[in-house]
Amino acid sequence: MAFDLVVKRIYEPPAPDDGQRVLVDRIWPRGVSKEDAALALWLKEIAPSDGLRGWFGHEPERWMEFQKRYRAELDRNGEVVGQLRAMLGRARVTLLYGARDEAHNNAVALAVYLQGTG
Repeated sequence: MAFDLVVKRIYEPPAPDDGQRVLVDRIWPRGVSKEDAALALWLKEIAPSDGLRGWFGHEPERWMEFQKRYRAELDRNGEVVGQLRAMLGRARVTLLYGARDEAHNNAVALAVYLQGTG
């Protein structure tokens, strides 16, 4: 299924071409006001479990295993994944995250999962 999906740090300013902005972190990012976030939705239920997030700790050497474990969590979380997939069919969706690491974070793993490429 082809759809318009973008991944972006929430600390970057909103852009007119962001479409529906969805925060996919369980914890609200420090220093960002609700107004500045310009969210369509805060989908904290789609974030990795606290246990998985703590285990991963944004350690790049754990990235492959993190993705595998997170995919398993997403497979068990069909209702929330379905809610996000429904948004994807209508317009561009920008998945927002707060992590410093732009290559190894849950939003990147979620995008891969949604695109069926992981």
